[in-house]
Amino acid sequence: MRRRTRLLTSWNGQQCPETNRLYRTVCRWWNEIEVLIVTGATTAKVEANNTAIKHIKRTARGYRNPDNYKSRILLRSAARMAA
Repeated sequence: MRRRTRLLTSWNGQQCPETNRLYRTVCRWWNEIEVLIVTGATTAKVEANNTAIKHIKRTARGYRNPDNYKSRILLRSAARMAA
């Protein structure tokens, strides 16, 4: 709570639209911001995996057999994890 109070008091008196919008955004997202500050937990690994899956799917395009398509994705994923 101290972080939020310190942040909000630093914006006190600022009257430009950009700071007002930023202030409202921070107030709306404060719980999530505080969790990030305290735990350091992010979704970076999940996003990286999703991007890797998209790239693998692009390289596996053209497979007509769903089993081969799935095998291609799993093999590429396993090779990526081993490297």
